[in-house]
Amino acid sequence: MADRDALTARALIASLDPDYVELGFLGTEFTDGPLEWSGYGTARERARERTGERESVVCATGRVRAGSGAAPAPEAVLIAFEFGFLGGSLGEATGDRIEAAYAHARAQRLPVVSLVATGGSRMQEGMRALTQLQRVARQTVLTRRAGLPQLAVVRDPTTGGGWATLAAGADVVLALPGAQVGFAGSRVRPAGADPWAYTAEGQHAAGHIDALTEPADLPDVLGRWLTLLADPPAPARRAEPPHALTTGPLPADGTEAVRRTRSPERPRADAYLDAYFDWREEIRGDRTGATDPGMRCGFGRRDGRTVAYAAQCGTATRPAGFRTAARLVRTADRLGIPVLTLIDTPGAANDAAAEQGGAGPAIAGLFAAVAEAGVPVTSLLVGEGGSGGALALAAPGHLWVTPDSYFSVIAPELAAAILKRPPEEIPATADALRLRPQDAVELGVARGVVPGPA
Repeated sequence: MADRDALTARALIASLDPDYVELGFLGTEFTDGPLEWSGYGTARERARERTGERESVVCATGRVRAGSGAAPAPEAVLIAFEFGFLGGSLGEATGDRIEAAYAHARAQRLPVVSLVATGGSRMQEGMRALTQLQRVARQTVLTRRAGLPQLAVVRDPTTGGGWATLAAGADVVLALPGAQVGFAGSRVRPAGADPWAYTAEGQHAAGHIDALTEPADLPDVLGRWLTLLADPPAPARRAEPPHALTTGPLPADGTEAVRRTRSPERPRADAYLDAYFDWREEIRGDRTGATDPGMRCGFGRRDGRTVAYAAQCGTATRPAGFRTAARLVRTADRLGIPVLTLIDTPGAANDAAAEQGGAGPAIAGLFAAVAEAGVPVTSLLVGEGGSGGALALAAPGHLWVTPDSYFSVIAPELAAAILKRPPEEIPATADALRLRPQDAVELGVARGVVPGPA
C-alpha cells in the first residue's frame, strides 16, 4: 500500500482516537530559510494551502481505540508526519515540534508513538535541517532513560534521517506493507541496487522491523502494544514459572532423561507460551541485520499484567537469537517489566557462519543483559539445556525445570567422544554427568521441578 496516497497526518491520528487533543507549538518560522533559498518561503506557503498544516508534523495526545468493545489503550503522545508538506521533510520548525512533543511526554509520563512518513532532511535549510537529527536523537535518548516506551509506525515512504532516528530507534517498529523504507531514498541509491532491500518487507526479513501491519489493523495492534508496554506495575513483581505441560514420574537415569527430553512429542516453547499468556505480541530481529526463528521474544499479558519473554524453540541458537533475547531483556528492564525465559536448545550454533556472525560476543551480551537486569527474571528449562548456549538465558537463583528436561555442561555423546569412550558407555556417561532434572535441583542449579498441568 502506498500510504502517501492514503490518510493525511491529522486523519491518521483521528483514526486512532477521534477525540485527540492537538499539542500547540510556537516554532521557528522562515521566509526563505536560513540559507535564503530562493522560493523556499513560497513553497512552504503552497504546502500550507495544500495540506492545511503549518509544518510537516502534527503532534497530539490521545488514547488509541482498538476493536469494538475494547477499552482504550493508555494515553500516548502521537507524532504524525504529513508527507504532503514538502515530502514530510525535517526542518528546524519540525525539530521544534518533535522536541516539544517529547518533552510533554516525559513531563506527563506518556509513551510516544511516531507515525513516520518522510523523505528525510529538508535540503532548503541545509545543515540546519540535518542537525535536527541530533535534536531528535537526544529526545529519544532522554525518553528512553525516563523508562517510557517508544513505538514507531513506518509508512510510505520512510527514508533518510526519519528512518535512522524516530523509526529505527524505537523500542517496537511496525510497518505498513509495501512501504518504501531505507536510509537511502529512491533517487540516491546505487545503480542496480535490489529494490526489495528498501521495502518494509525487506527490512522485516532482515530483522529491522518487528511486524508488518495492515492499515485497517493499526488501531488494534497499536492498542495492544500500548497496553503491554505503557501499563507495567511498579515495582515489577516476579513472574511465576509456568506449570509443566506433561505429567509422570521423574526419569530414573540419565539415558531416560535424554530420551524424554529429545522426544518429538515433548511440548515446545509455543505450547508453553500459549498456555501461559492470555495474549502476546512478538518482536523480531537483532537490529544488526539477522533473525533466528529458533528464538521467540516478545511481551504477553497474563492476569492483567505484562510479562516479557524470550523462548528457545529446541534448535541450536544462532548469534541473532542471543542478540534478540538481549534486546528483549534490556527493553523490559528499562520499562520495568518482569521477564520469563524458556530454555530449550542443544546448544549454541557452532558452524563457521555462527562464529563469523559473532556467537561468542552475542552469548556474552545475553549473559550480561540477564546479569544487569534490575527487573526480576524467572527461567524455566522446558527441554534440552545444552551448555553455555542454554545457561545464557537462565536467571541465576531463579531457574526451574520440568520433568522432561535436562541440563548438562555437554551432551553425553560428545562427552564420551572427548573422553574416547566407546558408544556403549554413553549411558554411563549420562549418569556420571548427573543431567536429570532432579539432579539440577540437588546440585543447586535449579530451585525445583515445576508441577504438572494446573
